Amino acid sequence: MFRLGLVINPLAGIGGSVALKGSDGTETVKAAYQLGARPRAQDRTASALEQIQPYRDQIKIYTAANAMGEDLCRQMGFDVELVSHHIPDETSADDTEACVGQLLAQGIDLLLFAGGDGTARNVFHVMQENNQDQMLPVIGVPAGCKIHSAVYAVTPKHAGELLALIIKGRPLAVQEAAVMDIDEAAFRDDRVRAKLYGQLHVPAESQYMQNMKDGGVEHEALVLQDIAAYINETMDDDVLYFMGSGSTPKAIMDELGLESTLLGVDLVENQQLVASDVNEKQILSFLKNGKPAKIILTIIGGQGHLFGRGNQQFSSEVIRKIGKENIIIIATPEKLHALNGQPVRVDTGDEKLNDELCGMIQIITGYDQHTLYKIG
Repeated sequence: MFRLGLVINPLAGIGGSVALKGSDGTETVKAAYQLGARPRAQDRTASALEQIQPYRDQIKIYTAANAMGEDLCRQMGFDVELVSHHIPDETSADDTEACVGQLLAQGIDLLLFAGGDGTARNVFHVMQENNQDQMLPVIGVPAGCKIHSAVYAVTPKHAGELLALIIKGRPLAVQEAAVMDIDEAAFRDDRVRAKLYGQLHVPAESQYMQNMKDGGVEHEALVLQDIAAYINETMDDDVLYFMGSGSTPKAIMDELGLESTLLGVDLVENQQLVASDVNEKQILSFLKNGKPAKIILTIIGGQGHLFGRGNQQFSSEVIRKIGKENIIIIATPEKLHALNGQPVRVDTGDEKLNDELCGMIQIITGYDQHTLYKIG
């Protein structure tokens, strides 16, 4: 008998259709209801469970009472065992976490949960406290407004189809997937403050499970802000960061709250602006003190050049002094897709250095998201 844990966040996604950009907090829920919104998590969970209805005799579902799982499961004819009987009409994150904790105590084989990034955080928090964040596989049913995390299936139906394959005996390989969330208040002001909270194990099935950002906000400007937030959080102290030209590095400067030179190179140390619009000579002068240094730059859209187009301040001498291993490349997925498979180009004026720079590189394409690409 397959022991399936199920938790539904009944209020997930309620603020989306009425443009509240989320569902966190009692005031948001109240406002959503006043604007005529209705919960959507039940319908989306039903789309997933429909895919496993043919295997009801092989499944026992452990869940909480009422709208957190019981009502829907009994309606669909599943064998249900309740782990919690006292669920309020308006649930909270505390109710979600309590349910997850009770499900873990049942020795379930897999946890299916419906919600958004806040729900994924709740699941991660409890599993981490129980030392199961790296053990029990989970599948998220996307039902929230914010679906940045990679622990969710592409659609609710995909979640059910994948679960059906597992119940039928498909070998379950798992991989780590990011649990992310953003500040809804900032998001309502069109500012993304994304943060990686941890990793959960999900089935290693890219056909069914989404990549980070696929289900979330896909606007390129917001992806830029995700990249900028990640760079900001991972900057090392007492390191010289030479920020290349273009709108992508500018997003990092905006995240830091610093003035920037759109078509030039700026120097940042300890998240403070040290010098603006520096030239090659000035860069070399700063490097004389022996401090570690890094270059942050992007690919020129359309052309695909990394060096030699609008950033000649990064001369071959500068690049050699800083070192290939200290070059941080950032680009949106759209910019890479626009290359149509063509390699990134380098034109430093030094053919030997060009050859040394060739090969596969990691490009930061989102918050803690890296894409391998070729320099040729």
